[in-house]
Amino acid sequence: MSTFQLGDLTVNRMGYGAMQLAGPHVFGPPKDREAALAVLRDTVANGINHIDTSDFYGPHVTNQLIREALHPYADDLTIVTKVGAFRDAEGGWLPAQSPQQLEAAVHDNLRNLGLDVLDVVNMRLMFDVMGPAEGDIEAHISALAGLQQRGLIRHIGLSNATAAQVRQARSIAPIVCVQNQYNLVHRHDDALIDELAQDGIAYVPFFPLGGFSPLQSSQLAEVATELDATPMQVALAWLLQRAPNILLIPGTSSVAHLRQNIAAATLVLPPEALRKLDSIKG
Repeated sequence: MSTFQLGDLTVNRMGYGAMQLAGPHVFGPPKDREAALAVLRDTVANGINHIDTSDFYGPHVTNQLIREALHPYADDLTIVTKVGAFRDAEGGWLPAQSPQQLEAAVHDNLRNLGLDVLDVVNMRLMFDVMGPAEGDIEAHISALAGLQQRGLIRHIGLSNATAAQVRQARSIAPIVCVQNQYNLVHRHDDALIDELAQDGIAYVPFFPLGGFSPLQSSQLAEVATELDATPMQVALAWLLQRAPNILLIPGTSSVAHLRQNIAAATLVLPPEALRKLDSIKG
């Protein structure tokens, strides 16, 4: 697999997102705990060294699974988490963005992952739960920068952020990655991806396969048939060829699906396939 830098950490560009290991709607325990643990162990056994998680997945579920399956962690394993939200008793996603809430979330992640320092913490902005929305983030990033200075965080990233917020964050502290929704049919961040690539900052698309509504496109299906691949493998390969700073974190609770995703890292899309895929409109 090709690699990229998250600050001083080298990660393979094909990573893994742990969100789907929790119960339905990312709430509660998994239906099959042993299967979830098997997916995590197979992840690292197949060369993935970048796992994305959060203590508000479950809540606490995915971090506890990661610890049970993989602790003590391999020296080259990078675990990226995020703070800025909490779950209510019904599973709703609510903001938790005050300095006190952010510090508490960092300690929750440390405890449940069994770590003394978090590799990367993404600040998940919640001005709009459904997507990036403008808002002042000085207090958010300053709080994380303070925790970084105390040695609890190694690197800081952003999630669900606008280009203006990325610029504001970078004026306060070094930012190693931006995690926003982006995929073959959802391309609102094209300019931001290119800007970050010039500065060596990773862009990590969440919902790379469409999320809870899988990508559907006749062009995608056609290219997949031509290349003897699945549509989802083609969608992942397109992202890897879109820009060198894109890191993938597709999620799954299935070992078989995990291995299909990993195989996409070696799928090369020829020019004609790229032309067809680039013509897709969301």
